Amino acid sequence: MTEPSRWPGRWDTARPRRRDVLRGAAVVGAFLAADVAALLTANNWIGPSRLTPQAFLDGFNKAFGRHPGFRANHAKGVSVAGWFDSNGNGRQLSTAAVFAPGRTPVLGRFSGAGGNPHTADAPATGRGLGLAFGFPGSQQWRMATLNLPVFPDNSPQSFYDRLVATAVVPATGKPDPAAMTRFYATHPPAARAMTILKQHPPTPGFADSVFSGLNAFYFVSESGVRTPVRWSLIPQQHALPPSSGPDALFEPLVRQLRSGPLRWRLVLTVGRRDDPTNDATLPWPADRRTIDAGVLTLDSVSAEAEGNARDINFDPLVLPPGIEPSDDPLLSARSAVYAASYRRRTGEDTL
Repeated sequence: MTEPSRWPGRWDTARPRRRDVLRGAAVVGAFLAADVAALLTANNWIGPSRLTPQAFLDGFNKAFGRHPGFRANHAKGVSVAGWFDSNGNGRQLSTAAVFAPGRTPVLGRFSGAGGNPHTADAPATGRGLGLAFGFPGSQQWRMATLNLPVFPDNSPQSFYDRLVATAVVPATGKPDPAAMTRFYATHPPAARAMTILKQHPPTPGFADSVFSGLNAFYFVSESGVRTPVRWSLIPQQHALPPSSGPDALFEPLVRQLRSGPLRWRLVLTVGRRDDPTNDATLPWPADRRTIDAGVLTLDSVSAEAEGNARDINFDPLVLPPGIEPSDDPLLSARSAVYAASYRRRTGEDTL
């Protein structure tokens, strides 16, 4: 990917237009994601209260405001590119092409949680790393990882209720603190997850963050054995200290990538039969076997624009043969909401 000659100094200009959507196979992938969302919506698989993708988009808009052309969540971001060097160890568990010894190209996107692309970076804001291995090929693997040890909610309904609780009160311009107190009182798994999250404060930057998939998946071996797996990306470097100004986290990340590649080691955590696969708020025991599957290297960064990760929907259900979804209810919901957000933002020609 060719980097611009001069960094624009901001990350809130990446508004995709319909004519800018990636061509060819990339468009096919987007259509497939949209079809998945339509199927999930038609069958009411979002949640027990018959939540729809539109309900989630409305919830994000109420919590963060409406910003045409941007993602409903993780709106602020920067595109990156690189590769994954597999050492072949992942083939113990999965036939996925990405785990064969060798190199796979990767497109990715670092992002900050929240639906406002103009927000100032805060140390406690959740950080995301979306990755597309082998994009746009037929064996591609997409993932959306977070710098958290567990996910804050264990169901679509809980996540939606959280959005409602964080909505801004017009009279004050801020969320109602009592609403979050009520939310945790009525959602014990979310309260338990928050206790765990408070025990793991964020690192200084993106470059030294551990990014985890959090949801469980099944890896399928050549002999057909299905193994529950979670994965994490372990940083191989320190991060530059935060800078001053609204891009306190993104600006050091860009400078660090401009000075040399950043690397993370992909570690697979092998679950046992009694480990929870349907609740992302529950960590697996620390003594579970791990497998070092290889190294992710990112060596290119650019403001989001046509042809890079701006137009990729990091749908967690875009999986290669050899990786299958678990029974985690968040997976189908995330897939549906991501696709709905993608369709909406690519149809908002705001420039």
